[in-house]
Order: sequence, then structure tokens, then C-alpha cells
Amino acid sequence: MKLLTKAQKRKLALFTIPFIGSLIIRLLYFTNKKKFHAPDTLGDDNFIMACWHGELLLIPYAYLRYKKIPNVKLFISEHFDGELIAKTLGFFGFGTIRGSTTRGGAKALIQAIKDVKGGSDIGITPDGPKGPRHEVQDGIIAIAQKTKKKIVLVEIKPTKYWQLNSWDKFVIPKPFGVVDYYISEPINIDGLEFEEARNLIKEGLLKHEH
Repeated sequence: MKLLTKAQKRKLALFTIPFIGSLIIRLLYFTNKKKFHAPDTLGDDNFIMACWHGELLLIPYAYLRYKKIPNVKLFISEHFDGELIAKTLGFFGFGTIRGSTTRGGAKALIQAIKDVKGGSDIGITPDGPKGPRHEVQDGIIAIAQKTKKKIVLVEIKPTKYWQLNSWDKFVIPKPFGVVDYYISEPINIDGLEFEEARNLIKEGLLKHEH
């Protein structure tokens, strides 16, 4: 029996893993009790939604709480694992901007600013795609200040979870626990120095860290 080539394996992975991944995300969400500590509304203006890379798994439901019809693009790296994430989130109606601070960064930043000015919301992991963990990189600050849009900070804290031994300590909620969603009021960083903005975002995303 002929073994699959690397290209064929990737094609097969892209065909199967995102669909299965989207089902697992739904299953984990619906088998947990949810508690939303969140504003009733985020207003009519579009916004930038941020959460740490390690808490990304159930982020679609933080956004869908406010926008039943998604109009959001997520920053996803150009690596192959980024392609898998992009296709998985596509099942929730989310678009993507491909690029990161390490690959395709400037192009992705320009595209994000254009999309926000065009009315899209943006989702971003400030410490992604490769860390350091819980360190806010410049991209989110640049986008917010160039577009004068506010940032919504999201923490997702399950009571029962598996934690991977990856750079971001990726969290996978276990079924039949409680998932606490902490969603901030939109914050304005227009006019702040980069370090001041960075600290504000970091503190907001670590407010409920165990």
C-alpha cells in the first residue's frame, strides 16, 4: 500500500480536522454550564476583541453573544496549524486575516486596519502566535490607535480543564463543569503611550487569572 505524501496528508487533515474540531468546540460549550460576567451590549460601533492564545478555544461564543450574524475576522498565523484554525473557525462564520508578528506581519496589519475601517470586527490574541505567553505585542495597539476603535477584553476560565504543555499552556475545558466568561466594557487606548496601553490590556486580561 502506497503511503500518503506530505501534501496529501495535509490535504486530508484540512478536510477532516476543522470539521471535527468545530464539533468538539460545540460539544464542550454545550456540555458546560456558562456564566457570563459581561455588559449587556457592546454598543453599535465595531470593535477589537482580544483574549490570550491559551484561552482561544471557546472564543466564538463570546463574540456570538453580541453578534448573531458574525462580521469578524480573526488574526491567524500563516503556518499550517493556522490554516487548520482558520478553517475550524470558518464553521462559526468567522473570517480570517492571515499573518502574524513573525510572518506576513506588516501585510496583515494593513489588511486589519482596512477591514476595521470597513466596518468589520477584529479578533486577536495579543500574545500569539508564538508568545511569549501573556505578553502583549504591538499589533493590537497599532490597530486600535490607527482606527480609533475600542478593545473588548475576554477571559475564558473553565473550572475543569486539561492544560497542554505548549508555550501558551493551552486550555481545553472538560465537559460538565462551569465556564466563566469575563467580558470587559470596550476600552479606549487612543492617545496612550504604547507601554501604557500594553499594561492596560495585560492587566485586563489577567484580572481573573488563578
